[in-house]
Amino acid sequence: MMFPTEYSVAPDELAAMVEQRGYESLFFPEHTHIPASRATPYPAGGELPREYWHTYDPFIALTAAAAATERLRLATGICLVVERDPITTAKEVASLDHLSGGRLLFGVGAGWNLEEMANHGTDGSRRFGVMRERVEAMKQIWSEEEASYHGEHVRFEEIWSFPKPLQKPHPPILVGGNGPKVVDRVIAYGDEWMPNAMPDAEALQARIREFKARAQDAGRGPLGVTLYAAPGKAQAIAGYEDAGVGRYVFLLMSAGREETEQRLDRLDGVIAEYRGG
Repeated sequence: MMFPTEYSVAPDELAAMVEQRGYESLFFPEHTHIPASRATPYPAGGELPREYWHTYDPFIALTAAAAATERLRLATGICLVVERDPITTAKEVASLDHLSGGRLLFGVGAGWNLEEMANHGTDGSRRFGVMRERVEAMKQIWSEEEASYHGEHVRFEEIWSFPKPLQKPHPPILVGGNGPKVVDRVIAYGDEWMPNAMPDAEALQARIREFKARAQDAGRGPLGVTLYAAPGKAQAIAGYEDAGVGRYVFLLMSAGREETEQRLDRLDGVIAEYRGG
């Protein structure tokens, strides 16, 4: 994953680079803007990196990536659905899935920046309810000839919206987050859990095992886990694989082509070590 910006390697170039090296997927995050007040602290601590307010729109960047590749899966990591109209977003998701040949992974989340949400008309204290209804409404749009939805935050009568996604019933929905109730959200309306890698790896691995068991008990089957912004260490990959992680997403800093290639060379070495090569 990378924050694609106007000063980093272009999204289409990056996509071609990672596909040529055999990677499965490429994730782009989303921030429409960052409020200059900076009242909400950065969750990782310290100063907020500038790429947060320089990143391209993920769907436009992923469309460029799709045009430059043939096999690479294209992913939002994450799409801030609490800041988006669900009817418009459903159209963007379905359009990109069609134009890419069914390669989209739809990572979603509620975000952390309360002022950013407020600028889009979303009350941060109610964002998780908003996220659920917007995802559920999009599912209706993707699966029904005449879709409607009636909730507290989202309401519309029968509509026509095409194309439908190429993947059926829709692209996989990866629910991001590490909060105490995120597993409930994944089981309720997601297809995978996408936690961020945390300093306490053992605690996160224990949560992943618990999530797997809960999903089975709830009748959802073996739901997948994608580990986001994961450390580039062979031992870490093996440990998370044992805990049930199926997709391991490395973090690439926003940088030019030469620096990015050097970072990818190093990660190639990490993967070879993990595989025993």
